[in-house]
Amino acid sequence: MSEKKKILTITDAEWEVMRVAWATKETTSKEVTDILNEKTEWKSTTVKTLLSRLVDKGMLGTTRKGNKFIYFPLVEERKSIEVLSKEILTKVCSKKVGNVLESIINESQLSFEDIDALESLLKEKRKSAVESVPCNCIKGQCQCHIAR
Repeated sequence: MSEKKKILTITDAEWEVMRVAWATKETTSKEVTDILNEKTEWKSTTVKTLLSRLVDKGMLGTTRKGNKFIYFPLVEERKSIEVLSKEILTKVCSKKVGNVLESIINESQLSFEDIDALESLLKEKRKSAVESVPCNCIKGQCQCHIAR
């Protein structure tokens, strides 16, 4: 299975576990349970099931250390975020991508550093901007093809 497909097949619960694995670089099922206990009420068996699924999906690797299994990410967090972002944008008309980005920015708390980086990126992106973004939908998927 490709890295992209691996990333797109993980559930919201598995994302929570992956976030711990990415943050800690390597972890145990007990550590994941303890960390996520502040957010969820998952039992250790639930966490072990999620870890096992992530190993089966190729998202986590595992080694044995004494009587413990150590889990570590096989897929980078940044790459996973990029794949997820691209997947979201493929689900909307290309003419509405700006609206999606606007919505994400409006719903997000950003630092001054984040805003500076976005402003810089937008300034650079302006150099290759087009007057109008062409629709990428097939007839009937959006309003672009409906005669007015």
